[in-house]
Amino acid sequence: MFAKDIGIDLGTANVLIHVKGKGIVLDEPAVVAIDKQSNKVLAVGEEASKMVGRTPGNIIAIRPMKDGVIADFDVTEAMLRHFINKLNVKGFLSKPRILVCCPTNITSVEQKAIQDAAEKSGGKKVYLEEEPKVAAIGAGMDIFQPSGNMVIDIGGGTTDIAVLSMGDIVTSESIKAAGDMFDNDIIQYIKKQYKLLIGERTAEAIKVSIGTVFEGAKNEQMDIRGRDMVTGLPRTITIRSAEVNEALKESVGLILHSSKNVLEKTPPELSADIIDRGIFLTGGGALLHGIDQLLAEELKVPVFVSENPLSCVAVGTGILLENIDKVSRY
Repeated sequence: MFAKDIGIDLGTANVLIHVKGKGIVLDEPAVVAIDKQSNKVLAVGEEASKMVGRTPGNIIAIRPMKDGVIADFDVTEAMLRHFINKLNVKGFLSKPRILVCCPTNITSVEQKAIQDAAEKSGGKKVYLEEEPKVAAIGAGMDIFQPSGNMVIDIGGGTTDIAVLSMGDIVTSESIKAAGDMFDNDIIQYIKKQYKLLIGERTAEAIKVSIGTVFEGAKNEQMDIRGRDMVTGLPRTITIRSAEVNEALKESVGLILHSSKNVLEKTPPELSADIIDRGIFLTGGGALLHGIDQLLAEELKVPVFVSENPLSCVAVGTGILLENIDKVSRY
């Protein structure tokens, strides 16, 4: 009868939805396929994701979220509405309360856009919460104690780095070096080294299968196909882990630099706690091979990858939904 509260991890790459009392019920790519002529939504999520880079001229597959914020308002709203209707969480006469996560340093205009999209897609009240905070809760950290916790949430569009204490963020940074940028680095590297054009999906497959960011930690190779820039014909090449490491060096360096900045701005008492407890990695980027070793070596602090890095934020929204009155409403 009554509407169920839902938590949404509105990511650049994936949307995860947690329904109170049921757990995570949806995990789909944040992609929408649209017919350009009629402006009609043809597919959303998994179905639309299969179309990326493979559609005829009149159909486009759009990712409406860019760098953790809404790039296309109408498409985001259509996507959210589709997911919420699919879950059947609306009550007979009531609408669900929605908790949405957003990156730490987005502007009030961007916050308002996320809130409006959630409201228009069928929410009664919309609560916004900062992503690293929710990720830390989902990773099992007790951030409500007066002690320092540090989390690095590497998503698709942004990497959020934050030190938390007493249930709030003490120092934080949000940068646009994340999963999408890694894919793009691989595309550019192969274009430059081999004069071969590859698509986003191939780049992601390389990153997941043989990618590493810690020198010498992995030595694998993979055959990839693409279009030769000189002849215009399809061609196959072999790429090795060491080359992926080379391609990702700069972007991973940005995450390192920001992590150091956050640690430098952290009060000394909290820094001492972080040495004891270590840093937790969450988000899809935490699965990148060798990133925990690299950060631990450079920051001189233990680094742990959380248990289910991809679903930490969604799990965190579930915990916060139980205490929704403590969450600030915008």
